[in-house]
Amino acid sequence: MTTSPYGGGTLPKNVRSRMIHGINGLDVHILEGGYESPGRPLALLLHGFPDLAYGWRHLIPILAGAGYHVVAPDQRGFGRTTGWVNEYDSPLAPFGLLNMTRDALALVSALGYRRTAMLVGHDLGSPVAAYCALARPDVFPSVVLMSAPFPGPPAFPFDTADSEAPPAQPNNEGQKLAAALAALDPPREHYQQYLSSRRANDDLWRPPQGLHAFLRAFFYVKSGDWRGNKPYPLKGRTAVDLAQMPTYYVMDLGKTMPETVAPFQPSAAEVQSCKWLTEPELGVYTEEYGRTGFQGALQAYRVFSDPDLNAELRLYSGKTIDVPSLFIGGTSDWGTYSAPGALDLMRTKAATRMAGIELIDGAGHWIQQEQPARLGMLLLAFVKELDAADHIPG
Repeated sequence: MTTSPYGGGTLPKNVRSRMIHGINGLDVHILEGGYESPGRPLALLLHGFPDLAYGWRHLIPILAGAGYHVVAPDQRGFGRTTGWVNEYDSPLAPFGLLNMTRDALALVSALGYRRTAMLVGHDLGSPVAAYCALARPDVFPSVVLMSAPFPGPPAFPFDTADSEAPPAQPNNEGQKLAAALAALDPPREHYQQYLSSRRANDDLWRPPQGLHAFLRAFFYVKSGDWRGNKPYPLKGRTAVDLAQMPTYYVMDLGKTMPETVAPFQPSAAEVQSCKWLTEPELGVYTEEYGRTGFQGALQAYRVFSDPDLNAELRLYSGKTIDVPSLFIGGTSDWGTYSAPGALDLMRTKAATRMAGIELIDGAGHWIQQEQPARLGMLLLAFVKELDAADHIPG
């Protein structure tokens, strides 16, 4: 058990780190703000990969200052949260989206709340937040999805009883796409396929350039600071279309992620001028991942790529997110378009009360770190509108 003070002195004032025990089989590490005043409405923030609760450090004081009790957990498999098995060959079912949804539900309950006033999920946290709103709208009466649009749950084939041809099997699609990417010149590989491989944890944990330098390049190349990020919608989910994305999304086959991002290592001057992720702040990521490795964080990617493990999501076949929702991306974030068609499906079908799609200038993938003030304004405006609507006499 680690006893060093969390964050090495980099946490903002009045943001505290603590453990909460007995959360759906986990001991969950959280960062929180606004805890001094009881009775405040709850804002729950769910991070993605390879992030931590720490990624919300700039936003927590903004929301706490607006009157919220703000809680950001290290999700299952990440950081100082324990109770999960840190091995490649351990069962993957605990890392399924519905169990991670149960993690969030159990945390809200343990904190003494019946509902959240704000639920925000970024990257990998976005589908978790989406299933929270889909499965338990009574507890999660609004949702904000960041960087990863939600296309809806996997659906059962519809109106096929009189068809002679058997419905297509979902596991074939991923295999076909992987083969098509490998057949390109040069051969390519989708990053989720790579992250699902046995080698990925060791590649990321012990890169030749060192963990700190690897994480610096990875955060940099996916941020608005790297000028090569000029995302746009892709026509379809074909190998040729996907190969238009930067190599950190569609990698050169056979290269590791540290090898892929190494050519984009920022200069000393660029590192010095990075105010949203200073060297001491990056050191927190280096320390945490240096201690745990990445396997727990990678388990969810293996779930995504296994149709059998996603079969339980079909319980929600045809169901939509019917609570007020908002999508926020960065103008320099490929995440908005990395799953072709997902943004349009979310807007037109999967979320029936979507307030809008907001793309923040000056932000790449790490919106809550790159542009926390602008993000805070959007979140507070969204919730204020909901409160106003609640008070309109009917």
